[in-house]
Amino acid sequence: MTQHIYLLFLAVLQGVTELFPISSLGHVILVPALLHWPINRDAEWFLPFVVVLHLATATALLLFFWRDWAALLGGFIRARGHSSNPQSRLLWILFIASIPAGLLGLALAHKIKDLFGGFTFAAVALMINGIMLIWGDRLRARQPSHSLDNLSWIRAIGIGFAQSLALIPGFSRSGATLVAGIGVGLDYENSAKFSFLLATPIIAAAGLLEVPKLLHAQLPSGLMDTIFLAGLLSGICAWASVWFLMHYFHRHEVKALRPFGIYCIAFGALALIAAWASP
Repeated sequence: MTQHIYLLFLAVLQGVTELFPISSLGHVILVPALLHWPINRDAEWFLPFVVVLHLATATALLLFFWRDWAALLGGFIRARGHSSNPQSRLLWILFIASIPAGLLGLALAHKIKDLFGGFTFAAVALMINGIMLIWGDRLRARQPSHSLDNLSWIRAIGIGFAQSLALIPGFSRSGATLVAGIGVGLDYENSAKFSFLLATPIIAAAGLLEVPKLLHAQLPSGLMDTIFLAGLLSGICAWASVWFLMHYFHRHEVKALRPFGIYCIAFGALALIAAWASP
């Protein structure tokens, strides 16, 4: 298979794992290495490729939650920005909660990936991510005490700081924010909804900041078509993922994160064994 086919596989992988609590960055490091995909991550065109995938994921989230965003913006306009309106207040909370990950991402993202972006670290971090998810289920054993309407600013900022864990390969953005949301008293469904709403501006901003590199990159012949097809596939997979997860968390009241936690621990361990066993 040509490199173009492997890029489409990578787009599907990223589209699914970006929103599942299993770390898209960890999988993008581990899976191609384990399966020996011939993808040059250092090529000039690779970053523009990743940019398109992120924008596709953000678009999928916006399309899925467009009614919620319309309600939030409508409430903000009606209240003239005052937090007395529940929708306006939630929009402000999402904005404030986005700041920690946004600032840390701008300051440290490339340094963290350079320091901790290796195969072994990603596998170990993925296992720790799994333990975190199982611990989140233990937190959920408590009776939920908050809804999104009465989520406090401090608790929301705490969830925002948890989102920063996604800068480390192997840790999941949605996993960290889901567990943090459960920890401050949200149930699975409301924690997932807040997690996905919170992820939308961060993922979109990360993509938009790199758009100039996409426009000015010198791409091999025919690769631009593959990149945009990859973006379409990634967006479809991301939309299907969030649809599945919102229905899944709506139906489950206990131990909803455990299957994902067990998967992360098992896959991380198998990746380490495979790496150590290979010549």
